[in-house]
Amino acid sequence: MSVQEETPSRSAHIIVVGNEKGGSGKSTVAMHVAVALIKSGQSVATIDLDSRQRSFTQYMENRRAWAAHVGRDLQIPQHLCIGDKDFPKDATGCEALADAVDGLAQAHGFIVVDTSGHDSDLSRLAHSIADTIVTPLNDSFVDFGVLGTVDPETFGVTGTSHYAEMVDAARHQRRQIDNVFPDWIVLRNRLSSLGSRNKRLVGEALADLAQRLDFRCIDGLAERLIFREFYPRGLTAVDDLDEITLGTRPTMSHVTARLEMENLLSSMRLNGVAVASETGGFNRDAA
Repeated sequence: MSVQEETPSRSAHIIVVGNEKGGSGKSTVAMHVAVALIKSGQSVATIDLDSRQRSFTQYMENRRAWAAHVGRDLQIPQHLCIGDKDFPKDATGCEALADAVDGLAQAHGFIVVDTSGHDSDLSRLAHSIADTIVTPLNDSFVDFGVLGTVDPETFGVTGTSHYAEMVDAARHQRRQIDNVFPDWIVLRNRLSSLGSRNKRLVGEALADLAQRLDFRCIDGLAERLIFREFYPRGLTAVDDLDEITLGTRPTMSHVTARLEMENLLSSMRLNGVAVASETGGFNRDAA
């Protein structure tokens, strides 16, 4: 199905988290954005397009189970799992995704979609209907390859890669169809707090690509053990940092992770998401 056939006008803001390389932190980012939106007073639905790995879906299931365990309302979005395992290279899968988005958009202001770590018809369709595309990228040239190629001697950018070309084409087609040009955000994950030659070179290459492809590059998540510890309980850094919710006493690691996520969400400039208030909660954006 073409992008033109599958890009109807919708009132919901669709956020697609995509990267054709595994281990980039897509599910972590998708979960944090979804929960932050809910805490900002928004109605949110989520979709997992990786029915094989089901990382996003498992995250939701962990959250539901932990909420029951601690007796807290952890504000869980309406969630669906529709993936390539269910519809391998089948137009029926694209129709199912389009129908799901249309249905969810009737009752929700935001839909957060986590894509699989490989190219697929479902992933392409998701990118073609996105209002915001978020690409988490580990800060190394190994992962940079999903966006572009570099000269082995100078590390200068020599071209764009398959995923970047797919996103670029989807955005320009969307603009031609309904005059919407999706915001594309690249998150530099696992950034070192110390300056290094690799950090500088990757940054320069990303800045070059950002000019060519018109995306915004912002700091993502550092390599923090606390984000891995959140997953089994379905928690996020934007949840209440109290002993009952966390199941343990809050530490500086929790506070640091929260501040890092607040900075990330603020940089994303999503309408409806406000960064933390003085009391540490999330409020609706007055703007």
